[in-house]
Amino acid sequence: MSASPLIAVTGATGAVGRRLVARLADAGARQRLVVRDATRAPAHAGAEIQQAPGGYAARDEMEAALAGADTLFLMPAAEAPDRTSQHRTAIDAAVAAGVGRVVYLSVVGAAPDATFTLAHDHWHTEQHVRATGLPWTFLRMNLYMDFIPSMVLPGGVIRGPAGDGRLAAVLRDDVAAAAAAVLTSDDHLDGRTYDLTGPEAFSLAEAAALMSELTGEPVSFEDESDEAAFASRAGFGAPEYEVRGWVSSYWAIRDGSFAAVSGDVAALTGRPPVSLREYLQADPGSR
Repeated sequence: MSASPLIAVTGATGAVGRRLVARLADAGARQRLVVRDATRAPAHAGAEIQQAPGGYAARDEMEAALAGADTLFLMPAAEAPDRTSQHRTAIDAAVAAGVGRVVYLSVVGAAPDATFTLAHDHWHTEQHVRATGLPWTFLRMNLYMDFIPSMVLPGGVIRGPAGDGRLAAVLRDDVAAAAAAVLTSDDHLDGRTYDLTGPEAFSLAEAAALMSELTGEPVSFEDESDEAAFASRAGFGAPEYEVRGWVSSYWAIRDGSFAAVSGDVAALTGRPPVSLREYLQADPGSR
């Protein structure tokens, strides 16, 4: 009897990655956690841990870490000027290691001219995966629902140039559940792209009103000008590309780039994704 396929999971120490490897462990999947620091890797029975201290950019380390794996789950690298290059190196290492399939966590609307500038990296990564000739599946996530409460600034204000645009934000746990379903499916779902969204789209003003309702604390949304948004974010000392990425995420809400609601989470997991109200009711202390 042959062993079940070995899934190499990158990003296993992050918020989505930890949820994903827990779900894969519950499903009895064989997995190898490819991490920079083995001491931070989550412990699960039957899960191998392979350290690659240099990360995606360390070609030899990545090739050694992926040797013998059947599928690579590629978590996006942290925002960086060379993020696309890091992804390409990791993907090339997977090809050289004999990996047979890539599942990549991308973003809704990934395109070379996407309003959300950080989506450009995802599009270029998708194109590189396609060019390898390996079977692939792309999971394109919306913005994280669990991040929204942290957008509330002191004084109870969400501030950004989003206008009355809407977003179909998705819970990190629903992203992990969908990824686990794809990785453990008997049908490899090759060549398919799935949009991972919540069950409804809402504006930031509506999110603020809902938080006010459920917490009893006043929360409001202020539609910030583009100029003010750049000025306020620049105060964090981040590089220009990152500031533009932050501000353009609000632009993408404003122009509807994140508004489309997909049924893909339900189709993959067999249950509907969690709504903003359900999330806030279950975790009233999320702020």
